[in-house]
Amino acid sequence: MTGLRKRVTVGFLSIVCLLFFSGMVSLLELGHLSRDTGEILKANARNIELAKEMLDAAHEQNMALIRLSVFGDRSRDSLCRACMDRLENTLLVAQNEALDKSFLDSLAFATTELRIVTDNYLAYGDLRSGDSLAVRKNRPAGMPDSLGIKWYNDEYEALYGRLTAAIKNYMTSTQSSLAPRAEQMKKNAYRAVTPVLISVAVMIAIVLMLFYFMSLYCITPIERMNKSLGDWLAFRIPFTVKGDLKDEVLELKERIETVINQSKQPKA
Repeated sequence: MTGLRKRVTVGFLSIVCLLFFSGMVSLLELGHLSRDTGEILKANARNIELAKEMLDAAHEQNMALIRLSVFGDRSRDSLCRACMDRLENTLLVAQNEALDKSFLDSLAFATTELRIVTDNYLAYGDLRSGDSLAVRKNRPAGMPDSLGIKWYNDEYEALYGRLTAAIKNYMTSTQSSLAPRAEQMKKNAYRAVTPVLISVAVMIAIVLMLFYFMSLYCITPIERMNKSLGDWLAFRIPFTVKGDLKDEVLELKERIETVINQSKQPKA
C-alpha cells in the first residue's frame, strides 16, 4: 500500500473503529439502564401488589370479626383465622423479597399484636361476653352485642387502625426508596450518552485533520501542478511547482518534469 492511500485508509478506518467502539459502549450502558428500569418498575409493582393483598386480608379480617364480636356470628371463626394466616403469609413474602427490611418492622409488630388479640378473642370471646349459652341462643339474629361492641371499640379497632396505617406506610416508604435508584438511573443515562458525545467530538477533530492534510499534501499540489502544466502547454512557461510534495504526488511531479524534459530534446 502506497503512502497516500495508506494515510487515507488509516484515517477513515480510525473513524469507523471509533464509531463502532462508542456504539458498543452506548449499547452496553443502555442495556444496563433498561435492566435497572425494568427492575425498579417490577419491584414497585410487586410492592403495591403485596400491600394490596395485606390490605384486603386485613379488611376481610375486620369485617369477619365485626360479624363475630358484634353480632355473634360464630360461622366467621374460620374466616378470621384464614384472613389472619393470609396476612401473615403475605407479610412473610414481603420480608423475604425486601432489600431493606426496616420498613417492615412496624408492620410485623402490628400484625403480631392483631394476631394475639384475634386468637384470644376466638378462644375466650364467649367467656368475656358474660352471656350464658342460653342467652346467646335466645338473642335475636342480627341483634348487636353491647359487650362485643365495647370490646371491638376498646381493643380491636385501635390495633386494626395501627395495622392499616403500617401497611400504607410500607407502601409509601417503598415509593420513597425509589428516589435514590432514580437518581442512579439519571447518572447511568448520562454515562450512556457520554461515549457518543466524546466520539462525535473526536470524529470531528479527525475529519478536520484529514481534510487539512488532504488539502496540504494532495489537493493543493495537484491544483498547482495542473495550473503549471496548463501554463507550459499554453505559453511555454517553465513547469515549476512550489510546496512540500510527498509520496505519489511527488512521484507524479517528477514524471511530468521528465515528460516535459523529453519533449524539449531534439528528435533524432
